[in-house]
Amino acid sequence: MRASGVLLPISSIPSNYGIGCFSKEAYGFIDQLVRGGQKYWQILPLGPTGYGDSPYQSFSTFAGNPYFIDLEVFIREGMLTEADCHSCDWGGSESYVDYAKIYNNRFKLLKMAFSKFDADKDPEYARFVEKNADWLEDYCLYMAIKNKEGGVAWRDWDEDLRKRDPKALAEAGERLEEEIRFFRFQQYWFFKQWHWLKTYANNCGIKIIGDVPIYLAMDSADTWAHPELFQFDEEEKPVSVAGCPPDGFSATGQLWGNPVYDWKYHKETGYEWWIRRMQHCMELYDVVRIDHFRGFDEYYAIPYGDKTAEFGKWEKGPGIELFKVLSENVKNLEVIAEDLGLLTDSVIKLVEDTGYPGMKVLQFAFDASWDSIYLPHKYSSNTVVYTGTHDNETTRGWFESLSEYDRKFVQAYTACKDMPVEECVWALIRTAMSSVSDLAVIPMQDYLCLGNEARMNAPATFGNNWKWRLTKGQLTEDVLGRMLALARLYGRY
Repeated sequence: MRASGVLLPISSIPSNYGIGCFSKEAYGFIDQLVRGGQKYWQILPLGPTGYGDSPYQSFSTFAGNPYFIDLEVFIREGMLTEADCHSCDWGGSESYVDYAKIYNNRFKLLKMAFSKFDADKDPEYARFVEKNADWLEDYCLYMAIKNKEGGVAWRDWDEDLRKRDPKALAEAGERLEEEIRFFRFQQYWFFKQWHWLKTYANNCGIKIIGDVPIYLAMDSADTWAHPELFQFDEEEKPVSVAGCPPDGFSATGQLWGNPVYDWKYHKETGYEWWIRRMQHCMELYDVVRIDHFRGFDEYYAIPYGDKTAEFGKWEKGPGIELFKVLSENVKNLEVIAEDLGLLTDSVIKLVEDTGYPGMKVLQFAFDASWDSIYLPHKYSSNTVVYTGTHDNETTRGWFESLSEYDRKFVQAYTACKDMPVEECVWALIRTAMSSVSDLAVIPMQDYLCLGNEARMNAPATFGNNWKWRLTKGQLTEDVLGRMLALARLYGRY
């Protein structure tokens, strides 16, 4: 069935407290999606973030980001007051997140709410802890120790904690019991509020597309609790790390630094951890976009300690076997394969064999060859088309930076010659919506015709990413009307 949706991270939703969250504004955004004729809301990963604030470098693949907990729920529950929340400095801009101020203030308020929370009077809490014990206890202990150690990575902890000596873990658990309970409290309220929001979205006919990074952060509860899942040596040092080889965009490649999986171990266990991971994801979302899908066919392994990605090598991934196992063991598994970049024949075959839709990005279509696979007349229906993703420039920013030659190509293809730049953006949105792709997803910034001041992420840069926010009233009824008209016109409503 043809449909369309909007890409907008939770952090980008308007709210009163410095960052988007599961607040009334999130429910209002769902209502706006309905009025705009949309069927999907795509978000970015929901995990707790650390240094750099990237949702793709999370402290846990299972836990949720406490930044997204709606503080107004605690006000209604009598666990906080409005004065408590308004006393904090959330930053000077409604358009951008000030992560330093969020970090310094939000946890203080969460701790105040925690002090008023009586877990014994909430039967749902005990059920949540029991249901999620397989990851929750490791995560809470990891975070408690990490805080006690001043935030340093687990690989720099004392050896007995780093190597998870049972006696040391038991002593830490007893010593840090209150802090562990505080992290359990955060996760309980995160998942409770997310369930409320997702249920509301589904009841309104909106499906949630989540985002699953293929790799985990080097410093995470998962790598600490389960080093056997990764290519680590006896001292828990990685043998290889992830990245991409040199190409036309980077002479030295991209050194991501994430640990790579020990796929032999995963195969021996019947991919048990991956089954649990994806089962968890399908409880959170209706559809999952799996990032860097190529890594399941072949992954680029860079020797640990290298300063660049120049001397890595391609290694064989699990291939179709993993996805056969997942399809047999994960209920209602729906996947979008992020198959962007340089694709080999074997990657293309893997995507075809899974049956998952791949991605098409319009910003990649208009190169000098006039023969890109991202040109809409080359699509098949089993694809998801985007004007751009969170890693791209906004469509306006991209269009304004094109060479004259490429701009003329865009104008000819989309019939927007001599039009204002805003209408050229809408022409590109129309091109995506009119394509044969079953699903079209448009970033919110493009519907608003915003420039690169609203860009979400510029890969390989640091300091200004993941900050953009939608402001109250910015998404108008006029824009929603244009969205609805296009959805109706092209059979996506």
